[in-house]
Amino acid sequence: MAAAFCTLLVMQAAVPLAATAQTSAAPEQSAQTDLPRIRLEINGRALVAEVAIDAKSHQRGLMFREHLGRDEGMLFLFADPFQPCFWMKNTPLPLTIAFIDSDGVIVNLADMAPYSLDAHCAIAPVRYALEVNQGWFARNGAGPGTAVTGLPRLRQR
Repeated sequence: MAAAFCTLLVMQAAVPLAATAQTSAAPEQSAQTDLPRIRLEINGRALVAEVAIDAKSHQRGLMFREHLGRDEGMLFLFADPFQPCFWMKNTPLPLTIAFIDSDGVIVNLADMAPYSLDAHCAIAPVRYALEVNQGWFARNGAGPGTAVTGLPRLRQR
């Protein structure tokens, strides 16, 4: 099953987005809740992440989400390394985003305020972005240089 899921991720990996992973509001005003989930580990702490693998799920992100569990998040996968930017339009939760390179190492973190249109960008090309409740990385001693394990391995195009 894990191999099938990884194959699905490779086949549906998102095309790099020009400006941002979360763009204008989707037609529906409800949170997406039907994404696959995977278990990640950061500094020995388990985290369950919903996986956004295509342009539609990238755009929707955590918009309209009223609650995110203590050890939960959303992982964005990118087909090729690039420097994405995220903002918080229609997102009521304070979040921290980790930009993660192809080797599974955190490049940089950014705290994001609810409903803000401020752009938060990767400082180097990345293959993943992980959004969690604000403060999660600090509470778990994670920051730039910290490895994330359990990430799906994507073939580079």
